[in-house]
Amino acid sequence: MWRHIASNALTVFIVGLFLVAGAIAWGGKQYDDPGPLASAICLKVAPGSNMSRVSDNLVEQGAISSGLIFNVGVDYSGKSGQLKAGSFLVPERASMAEIVDIVTRGGQNTCGTEVVYRVGVNRTTVQVRELDPITGGYDEVAAFDPAEEKAPAEYLAVREASDTQYRVSIAEGVTSWQITDSLNRLDVLDGDIQEVPAEGLLAPNSYSFVPGSPASEIVAKMAADQTRIIEEAWASRDEGLPLSSPEEMLILASIIEKETGVAEERRQVASVFINRLNQGMKLQTDPTVIYGITRGEGILGRGLRQSELRTETPWNTYVIPALPPTPIANPGRASIQAAVNPDDTDFIFFVADGTGGHAFADNLDDHNRNVAAWRQIEAERAESNN
Repeated sequence: MWRHIASNALTVFIVGLFLVAGAIAWGGKQYDDPGPLASAICLKVAPGSNMSRVSDNLVEQGAISSGLIFNVGVDYSGKSGQLKAGSFLVPERASMAEIVDIVTRGGQNTCGTEVVYRVGVNRTTVQVRELDPITGGYDEVAAFDPAEEKAPAEYLAVREASDTQYRVSIAEGVTSWQITDSLNRLDVLDGDIQEVPAEGLLAPNSYSFVPGSPASEIVAKMAADQTRIIEEAWASRDEGLPLSSPEEMLILASIIEKETGVAEERRQVASVFINRLNQGMKLQTDPTVIYGITRGEGILGRGLRQSELRTETPWNTYVIPALPPTPIANPGRASIQAAVNPDDTDFIFFVADGTGGHAFADNLDDHNRNVAAWRQIEAERAESNN
């Protein structure tokens, strides 16, 4: 009898082992297999949270099939104490293992709300954007001009959230004074920038930051980026250019940046100025005259007067026979590259063509016809506005 009982017990034990092994194998498969999430979600993990709360949240949003398997898998992987606070993009069909990796790695797969301070040539605007997990794109929630409008409720709300991301976006062609002035006005940055960096030496781009960061850190990053861009462009310059140094390249690039906002035109515009320098012609470009008046501190806000075109300043290229002594703005990478890799053309003139671009010419007669066409467009627009 005892042998029979022992035999049955052994059988039950063995069956139990197989069942446990099967359960572990099934659970492991559930943990590693693609999950049930039909579309991406933004998972928010509050500071001080734990994996149990995260698993409950994931079950509620339909991202995982079992909170128990999720928690057991986390414990088995040894990552239960590595949870990061923040907002994380969980892609569709993400496995439990992938989700654990996302919320413990941190710094990547982030989502949620971001505040973008856009420093433009004419003004600085603030934009609040929310990531759409399904499309992967950001939708604008609010936007305002802090110099003219009160901050909307949407902006004030996200300023209180711990997972809001911040960045400042600097447009090409903005002057160093404009950048310094705008950064000093941002209440999310600490410490004023006391000295305006030299013109042209800051790289326009988008820079992420943490609230409370010194404004000088952003300027230092911009300067380091621009130094690298300048070195790379100068090293890859075309032969035979009438530019004797990286400084002259940067000056020309800043003029190109201010003369066109059409990416496809940059190398054509560059060719005009290169051809003029090779022929000993004056550059005769309005943005240099404007810089001689404003010194980059704000915008002129009106058209140039004929007397200003004739007034001699170090930057007035209608008077001086060469490049001005300094850049007139901070050019982007594309304009810097265009300055040393221009198109091969005979163009020595260009004028606006009414489409946002320019009409180019290699002789004065054609240029005068292009100018007449532009004057006609201006007249028609003025008439339609009356």
